[in-house]
Amino acid sequence: MYKKLIIGVALSGLVLSGCASNSMGNASNTQKGAGIGAIVGALIGKGTGDNDKSRYVWGAAVGALAGSAIGNYMDKQEQEFRDELADSGVEVYREGDILRLYMPGSITFSSGNATVDGSFYPVLKDVALVINKYEKTTLMVEGHTDNTGADDMNQRLSEARANSVKNYLVQSGVDSRRISTLGMGEYTPIADNATQAGRQKNRRVELKIIPMGKN
Repeated sequence: MYKKLIIGVALSGLVLSGCASNSMGNASNTQKGAGIGAIVGALIGKGTGDNDKSRYVWGAAVGALAGSAIGNYMDKQEQEFRDELADSGVEVYREGDILRLYMPGSITFSSGNATVDGSFYPVLKDVALVINKYEKTTLMVEGHTDNTGADDMNQRLSEARANSVKNYLVQSGVDSRRISTLGMGEYTPIADNATQAGRQKNRRVELKIIPMGKN
């Protein structure tokens, strides 16, 4: 399974590199990386079950946003995340109408461990506070690892880390129907795994916040 996944990731990278000048133009490396990550996520998602079911269930319960209301809604939510998470170590990124919270391994988990570090609980509570205020969104929790160790072990570890963050958010009052999880293993690094600093950056959890009505 994992060998096939590696081949699929490599092929997607070739396709992306071949069409980058047409589809991404002068996009930044960060934007290109986000596009690559989306495709890799789709590949891995096929092997991890139907992660969209909770989105549809929640959408039916609360209704969807439409048109310019989506952008305005996410603008307000983005600012509240930035206010609540200032100096926490969590970085907030905007990708169109989607928000992404980057939670580095240095503040979330011990190396090789899937239990959320106790010192990170207050930060996750602040995340849950904002999420609960903006209920017309669904969440994808992505777990990532560096490339140390066997790929199947890293896959399981990334899944366990994503589930640990989900469980704590649920304990903090976030409706479980809003949250899907995805283990990305070692396949979407954001830094060089050849260095200790790079591996630390790659050991992370990312929380993707998607407005209802956004395909």
